Amino acid sequence: MKPLHIKNKKALVWYDAGTGKHVRYGVAIAKKLRSLNYNVLLTTRDHRDTLSVASFLNERFSVYDKYDPTSLLTRLESGARRQLAFCKAFEKNPPDIAVSHGSVDACRVAFGLGKPVITTVDTPYAEAVHRLTLPLSDYIIASNAIPKETLQAYNRKADVIGFDGVDEVAWIKDFKPRIKYSYGRPLIVIRQLEEKATYAKGKIDFVALAKKLTKLGKVVFLSRYEAIPAKNFIVPKEYVDSASLVAQADLFVGVGGTITREAALQGTPAIVIKVFQNQQVNDYLAEKGFPIFNTQPSNTFKLAQKSLGHKQNVKHLLDRLENPTDVIAEIVNKIDKTVTHNK
Repeated sequence: MKPLHIKNKKALVWYDAGTGKHVRYGVAIAKKLRSLNYNVLLTTRDHRDTLSVASFLNERFSVYDKYDPTSLLTRLESGARRQLAFCKAFEKNPPDIAVSHGSVDACRVAFGLGKPVITTVDTPYAEAVHRLTLPLSDYIIASNAIPKETLQAYNRKADVIGFDGVDEVAWIKDFKPRIKYSYGRPLIVIRQLEEKATYAKGKIDFVALAKKLTKLGKVVFLSRYEAIPAKNFIVPKEYVDSASLVAQADLFVGVGGTITREAALQGTPAIVIKVFQNQQVNDYLAEKGFPIFNTQPSNTFKLAQKSLGHKQNVKHLLDRLENPTDVIAEIVNKIDKTVTHNK
C-alpha cells in the first residue's frame, strides 16, 4: 500500500470493503467524510465485484489478498493474511477510526490496535459475520427496520444507532443512471443467490427460473460467480452497473439483497423469493410504499406476470428516508473530538 497523504490534522478514517456493495457504500461514506475534510483510506480484497465497482466509480482502493470461498479453511487463511498485511501497513501510520459493513478483518485489526470501530448492518440473519464483528464494535449502525435487541444480543456495551432509512439510500438518493442498457423490452433482471455465503442455506434453481421468465420478456441474469452458458437469456460478460440497470428494468427478481432495494428505491417492482428469515429491511420499505413483494418460489412466475411493468414514482418516498452517511459522519465527528491522531 502506498503511503497515504494526510491533508490535515483531522482523523484518518479507514473503510474496508469485502464486496461490491461494500465498495459502493464505502465510496458514498468517503465522499461525505471528505466533504468534512476528513482523511479517508479505502481498502478491499480481490473479488468478482469489488475491483469492477471501484473502477466504475473511479475510486482508488488498496487491494489486500483475495476472496476464496473454496472452503472454510481458504476463507480463514485469506482473512489471516489480510490481517497480518494490515498490521504491517499500519505499523507507522495506523488509522484513527475504522468503518466497515461487517469486515471481520477490519474489526479485528482495529480492535487490536485500540481504535474505535463503526460497523453498519443490514442482514440480521448473517450470524457468523456478526459473531466475529459486532462484539468488537463500539458503534453499530442499522436501519430502524432491525430491532435493536437483535444487535445488542451480540454486544451489550456497543452504542446501537438506528436511522430511518436503508443503506442503499447512501448512493440511490439523487442517483442518475450512468449507463444506458439496450437489452430489449420488457426487461427483467434476475440476481443469483449468493450460495457460497455463510448465511445462504436455501437452494433455488435460478437458471431454470430465468428460462421460465423469458416467456414474459428479455431476461438479464446477474451471476454471483462464474459466467454460465445461456441460450434463452442474457448473462453479461462485462461489468454491469446494477443501480443503473434496475432503474431501466421493468421488473427485478432476487432473494432480497442490495439490488432488490436499489430497484425498489427507484420505483422498479422487486420480487423477493423467500429464502432468508428476518427480512425486516425489505418489509420496512414495503410498508413505506416501495414496490417490494415477497413470495414463495412456487409463486414467483405468477407474481412476475402481475408485477411486470408496474413501475412507480417513489421520489417523494425516497426523499423522506434518512441517509446513513449523515449518521456515520456524526459519529466520526464525535470520535474525532476525543481521539489522539497518529500523524
